[in-house]
Amino acid sequence: MNQIKIGNAMKELRKESGLTQQQLADKLMVNRKSVSRWETGRNLPDLDLLIEIADFFQVGLRELLEGEIKKSVVGQNEKETIAKVAEYSYEEKMKLIQRMHILFVAGVFASFIYLVLVFTEYEDSFFGGLCLGVMSGMMIVGVLITSRSAIKIQKGKQMFLDKVFHHR
Repeated sequence: MNQIKIGNAMKELRKESGLTQQQLADKLMVNRKSVSRWETGRNLPDLDLLIEIADFFQVGLRELLEGEIKKSVVGQNEKETIAKVAEYSYEEKMKLIQRMHILFVAGVFASFIYLVLVFTEYEDSFFGGLCLGVMSGMMIVGVLITSRSAIKIQKGKQMFLDKVFHHR
């Protein structure tokens, strides 16, 4: 993917619609600097926003990702593909959030028990050490899951998009 071509295409679409960067940012609920970074090719919006942008400007997602906008109406197959990509992205985010909630609850529970043990002067007991280990472990695992999952989700999105748009 050529970020500069995508950015130029987005800039062209925005200008053809008679919008300023701030107006587009307001419609997409992002800040103006984000729109500027997209248009200069320094950054790309998340997949969810790319889908929203393609829908907003009535262009195909494939065209937007290729940076070559053809004046055509988005077909039914394209809309179904966009919906599937959005659903996939949403499901991946929900899985990550669910895992993080479990880790958070386990960490809070272990912290509460450890706090009780501190006030009863049993923090040096086996159970106190176990709670302290669980608390520390949950923080470490939370960081690992967040970073690994973020990378996996990004790779998964890229593989999915490559399959959909390059193997037709």
